[in-house]
Amino acid sequence: MSLTETQVAHFCLGLPGAREDYKWGGVRVFSIAGNKMFALQNLRGDSLAFKVDQDLFLGHVDRPGIHPAPYLARAHWIIMNTPYPLGDDELRGLLQRSHQLVVSRLPKRTQIGLKLED
Repeated sequence: MSLTETQVAHFCLGLPGAREDYKWGGVRVFSIAGNKMFALQNLRGDSLAFKVDQDLFLGHVDRPGIHPAPYLARAHWIIMNTPYPLGDDELRGLLQRSHQLVVSRLPKRTQIGLKLED
């Protein structure tokens, strides 16, 4: 059984500095450092979208149920519908990685307290 939307939201909000808001007519946006998005729920129906490593992007979208995210694929975002086609641990790991990819693009002084230990 895959994670529910509520469990995914709870996990995202548990990451350092994470906050949520709603944009674009009901899209649930998880971000850090004010407005730096790392995950979206309901971008297109009951869906979850997030950033992945550039070198792994094509491998992810080759998997069943995972597609390039509309409007965000050029920034290496993927999207999947519920029920999510990934196991719980893999999905948590990818969401955490998305968070850390966004953190790594922030100014060094802003990264303090947002980086997770490897």
